Amino acid sequence: MPEVDLLITGAVVVTPDGRAPAHVAVQDGRILSVGRDRPTAKQSVDAAGLLLMPGGVDTHVHLMDPGSTEREDFPSGTSAAAVSGVTTIIEHSHGQPVRTVEDLEAKIDYLRGRSNIDFGLAAHAWPGHAHAVDDLWAAGVAFFKVFTCTTHGVPGHSVAALKTHLQATARAGATSLLHCEDESLTEAAEELLREQGRDDPGILLDWRNRDAELVAAAVAALLLRRTRARATIAHVSNPEVAEYIAAERARGAQIGVESCPQYFLLREDEVLEQGPLRKFTPPARARLDEDEADMWRLLRSGALSHISSDHAPSTLEQKHAGDIWNVHFGLPGLDSTFSLLLDAVARGHLSYEDVVRVYSEAPARAYGLWPRKGSLLPGADADIVLVDPTATRTLRNADVLSKAGWTPYAGRTVTGRAVGTYLRGELVAAEGRPADERGGQFLRGAGSRAHEGATVH
Repeated sequence: MPEVDLLITGAVVVTPDGRAPAHVAVQDGRILSVGRDRPTAKQSVDAAGLLLMPGGVDTHVHLMDPGSTEREDFPSGTSAAAVSGVTTIIEHSHGQPVRTVEDLEAKIDYLRGRSNIDFGLAAHAWPGHAHAVDDLWAAGVAFFKVFTCTTHGVPGHSVAALKTHLQATARAGATSLLHCEDESLTEAAEELLREQGRDDPGILLDWRNRDAELVAAAVAALLLRRTRARATIAHVSNPEVAEYIAAERARGAQIGVESCPQYFLLREDEVLEQGPLRKFTPPARARLDEDEADMWRLLRSGALSHISSDHAPSTLEQKHAGDIWNVHFGLPGLDSTFSLLLDAVARGHLSYEDVVRVYSEAPARAYGLWPRKGSLLPGADADIVLVDPTATRTLRNADVLSKAGWTPYAGRTVTGRAVGTYLRGELVAAEGRPADERGGQFLRGAGSRAHEGATVH
């Protein structure tokens, strides 16, 4: 074998199918081989004692750039991602949403040189504008974000509007990410709460209540089966919703089921205690450790298909400005999600194989990026994270690279840490520090590649 660009030796390589000691050779930014071969290399890395995994693929990220860069931007957000072990994101911003092909191309141009890692971009679906699906899908959006209740200033889809959108995406072969909370239920709850003069943190649980999520998810699942469209239900918060969707999947619906660490690790009573610092939607649902255990069980089984961060940061000052009704929804998560999944292995909830499946392979598959992303197969992009499985640390606000400057998991001790992150064979973060270069590239979605007759490679 001729000399290669990079050879990583001595690590235990982890895929969804298992783990084994192996050497990984990289040439021209792609995986050349994984196995016993040790070719000569321009650069060699001794990774003895470390795990080697595909980089994380986080498909639900809001970097507010352009639009609300006082909250986050691509340089800060993707620095946090790279350090944490994430090499690919799919981003969409509510403050300046992508609604047209012109919006998409302008955002791609604006973001050149602003990202440490590779990224896709999603479009927002607007009620009454299903005619825009074909052109946006062909132009390269990763998916269409759909709300079923008005949130972040984006109007919610009625059942009829959602059906029309899904019919359009089914014809185009496109996919969507559905935020499921029923507008009639959230509107009625908000009206009553405001009439009562409520402005305490408890309004979050009553306003964005369990029934609103379950009803919207049930309707979406039914429509997905009837229209034969493809979609992922975003940030599923509790087992009842996940199990209902799983039943529709068993009947043939093409549904992915995303969840996030906050629905495993944060508790419903924290919403009452911490108010704006726990304002995200759907809210935290877990009440007992048994509720958390049920979520881990569903993740292991595949009823929850993958994990994302739903990174939607605000600073502490922004979170404490105004009353509970007007504070931004959302939490920072890119800094912490991969570490929390590694720690779940140490706590016995997951295996390392599970981590690769739910945070690399499954999300990459959901949006047509696999096997280029989320895998270590020959020909895949050499997006690699080296993990020290024994490293133990306490999460601190001071270590957060996101503009948020805080984490809801501050004070939590975690085991397992990314110590080196490679993007297409280039080191983009090491030992908690991002590289200076911002060589992240835009990844056109599956619709654009199909239109051009290109493969994922």
